[in-house]
Amino acid sequence: MTKHFLGDTAVLLGRSLRHIARSPDTIITTTIMPISLLLLFVYVFGGAIKSGSHSYVDYLLPGILLITIASGISYTAFRLFLDMKSGIFERFQSMPIARSSVLWAHVLTSLVANLISLLVVVLVALLMGFRSGAGVLPWLAVAGILILFTLALTWIAVIPGLTAKSADGVSAFSYPLIFLPFISSAFVPTDTMPGPVRAFADYQPVTYVINAIRDLYTQRPVGTGIWIALAWCVGILIVAHLFARVIYRRRIAW
Repeated sequence: MTKHFLGDTAVLLGRSLRHIARSPDTIITTTIMPISLLLLFVYVFGGAIKSGSHSYVDYLLPGILLITIASGISYTAFRLFLDMKSGIFERFQSMPIARSSVLWAHVLTSLVANLISLLVVVLVALLMGFRSGAGVLPWLAVAGILILFTLALTWIAVIPGLTAKSADGVSAFSYPLIFLPFISSAFVPTDTMPGPVRAFADYQPVTYVINAIRDLYTQRPVGTGIWIALAWCVGILIVAHLFARVIYRRRIAW
């Protein structure tokens, strides 16, 4: 059964990746906004923002990376929506393939596309002066957190991809996810915010993820924050995955 699932997922993943390769503008589009924000905040607003860091681009990068992921997963929902509307799922029903492999192919395609987008954003940040003295292990931990966060948000994206009634509806769901880093420690320390806003910013999951990534590559003690960040990512991933699977079974009589 496992071999059957892995083989089917690999075939469907190849199909989705070929679609990405034929339209590289998807990755370009998802990186334009994060890179624009990076340029805007560093070169326009950076001089007026007191981040407590010697380099604002070093402080800013984790939040921009999460915005990149939030932008990228909107395309996952859109591609899934198009497959639902095109009738491709009905054609899959006539084939002896593992049911869950269809969703996992979309999820893994999202992961690959987002990792490419993240790499492009990091390269731009390096050109802008981003530097880190962290070793291999901290950067592997950063990569692990980003992968886990991408998977969690991608499974959230699967839900509107399966349930949306229109292309506009499926695209609009990502707006709150993109906006969430703005009410976090992504751009300024949370202690500069008024009371109620600070309370929300301090305890929302994005802040924990951003702080964990920043602490890792700046070689600061991560403390318990990294475990809270991982718990948020795993929890969101599990809940979103379960909801997506239930909706999938209801929508597709397989």
